[in-house]
Amino acid sequence: MGAPVLLDVAKVMPKGQITLPKDIRQKLSVESGDRVALLWDEDRVVMMNPALYAMRLLQAEMAGQADAAGLGDDDAVSDYITGMRREARAA
Repeated sequence: MGAPVLLDVAKVMPKGQITLPKDIRQKLSVESGDRVALLWDEDRVVMMNPALYAMRLLQAEMAGQADAAGLGDDDAVSDYITGMRREARAA
């Protein structure tokens, strides 16, 4: 990740609420009523789309699992998934 870029500044209201500027809402792909993930990272807060955060956690947890299962490349993974789907349809 490159150096952080200041996009905008938000004012904290009496109840602790802030309004996310439109450009940030667009970059996070969030709309009214959506949730955002707030992560504490040493001396800063990182805001993310929760689905993206969950996907990154899953990717980190699954890192190396394909190799450990003997699925060394994308074609092997694709073939494995195709086989599992065939088994599921046959059951």
